[in-house]
Amino acid sequence: MPDTRNVIVYSRKGCHLCEVVKESLAKLSRRGGFIWQEVDVDTDLELRRQFNDEVPVVFIDGRKAFKYHMNEQEFLRKLAS
Repeated sequence: MPDTRNVIVYSRKGCHLCEVVKESLAKLSRRGGFIWQEVDVDTDLELRRQFNDEVPVVFIDGRKAFKYHMNEQEFLRKLAS
């Protein structure tokens, strides 16, 4: 069985695009192969400085994969690579 990939989505409250990405991740996670967590950039000054104008930002195993929008098919392709 392949290793489980780790996905982090940096987001913030009141961000519509963040909600869309989180809904996609919740749906896709039912397939297995990855676990994901959400990090609110407004809870940490350094995260806010780093990602303030880019949320949502999706990282797969520590590498930035998407910002603003996430295509589900492209996500699955990157997850498999």
